[in-house]
Amino acid sequence: MHLFYEPHINGSTAELNEEESHHALKVLRLKVGDAVRLSDGKGAFYNAEITSTTGKKAGLLITAKQEQTAPKAHLHIAMAPTKSIERFEFFLEKATETGIAIITPLVCDRSERRQIREDRLEKVIVSAAKQSLKAWMPVFEPLTPFAKFVGSPTLPQRKYIAWCDDGDKKELKDVVTPGTDILVLIGPEGDFTPAEVEQAIKAGFEPITLGETRLRTETAGIFVASVFNFVNQ
Repeated sequence: MHLFYEPHINGSTAELNEEESHHALKVLRLKVGDAVRLSDGKGAFYNAEITSTTGKKAGLLITAKQEQTAPKAHLHIAMAPTKSIERFEFFLEKATETGIAIITPLVCDRSERRQIREDRLEKVIVSAAKQSLKAWMPVFEPLTPFAKFVGSPTLPQRKYIAWCDDGDKKELKDVVTPGTDILVLIGPEGDFTPAEVEQAIKAGFEPITLGETRLRTETAGIFVASVFNFVNQ
């Protein structure tokens, strides 16, 4: 049964947005009476039946709901988008598949990309969540300046910054514990500046290392998401 994403489900009815409707009606050639499956991205799957194809949208009747267990813990990665947007999209895809709750793109001192198309990147996340049958959709936050982000009073208590310079740092595997929410900062291709590292540490971020190998920005994000998902399985 084909899976579609629709966050706005009103009791026993729903309506696919234009993009999902186009895929259902024009690409898959589904019609009135056909059964489909929905994810609301908020922890539930639904069985539904197409009841109308008015205009550019498909109307649905909800026939069953299956709520999924909430994740044991939530991972938040704040990362500078890479110069090649395809590499950042690859991170979004794999982090969504392996399990992540919040993604915040950052603008850092050494960022090579300072603009993004949030709508396009959200589509990458939706596609990955559907492909991996995720009932919970990651939150994709707006592009945020580094200083504003690390100074936010609403960040989780356990928060870490990963960068390449040597120093006294904890290993990622030693800070990820089952059932505990964490936030990890990952810098741009040129890494965080010393001033940014100092600012983050003053704001309560603890230094961590991702191992002896120097990882690309997107690889570092995928590594963090994979370790977190493995520990919390």
